[in-house]
Amino acid sequence: MTNSRMTALPLETTSEMLLDGKIIAYRVKRSPRSSHARLEIRADTGLTVILPRSYPLSRVHGIITDKQRWVKGKLELLSRGRLAYETAGVCRYLGRTLKVVTSPGHHPGAQPEILDDELIFARDSDDGHSAGVERWLRKQAGTIVKEMAEKNALKIGVNFKVLRLRSARTRWGSCSPGGALNFNWKLVMFPPAVMEYVVVHELCHLKEMNHSKSFWALVEIHCPDWRAHRKWLHANEAALAV
Repeated sequence: MTNSRMTALPLETTSEMLLDGKIIAYRVKRSPRSSHARLEIRADTGLTVILPRSYPLSRVHGIITDKQRWVKGKLELLSRGRLAYETAGVCRYLGRTLKVVTSPGHHPGAQPEILDDELIFARDSDDGHSAGVERWLRKQAGTIVKEMAEKNALKIGVNFKVLRLRSARTRWGSCSPGGALNFNWKLVMFPPAVMEYVVVHELCHLKEMNHSKSFWALVEIHCPDWRAHRKWLHANEAALAV
């Protein structure tokens, strides 16, 4: 009985639903090879819900609703002719792994966009490839590290004279007695809390130019979870320092 019902289920259907006040069309496609439900949006087929063969249709609306931010963003790109369709690799950003894709609707001077787990560049430029991705990461690092340094310097009660981003292979940060801070731009690949720990660590050296008990006590005041962040750093830095 169960097997006959499963066989009778249509392999492909189309339907509509109301999502955030707007009617959207979608198709349902059953795949014997799928072990879980997933969504796909393509320029040629639109929104498709891919289901295991015996997955109940009654749960489809819930799947789309749960991912409505992603669906709406993708459909908006599709409506503007900007759906990303060429994969150029992956990058790490603030502890996330983003798929780097290029989109025909982004003109070469357009700013990259992050949508769900994708970093979208213009297709007709070199920015979607390694050199362009690195330029974008360096720019983001400069902004984020500076904001973290300025905010935490006020809390700690120190002043720095200059902040530079470098490509050091063995150090994530350093500071000089004269107030110069140096950080590796690849910090932007780390989770924000770990990134901020490195910034706080160097700022605390402006009061304690050593790794004494007094230094670590100061770090703990301004970054209570520093041990966990340092442990994460030691466990992951080899993989990220490429």
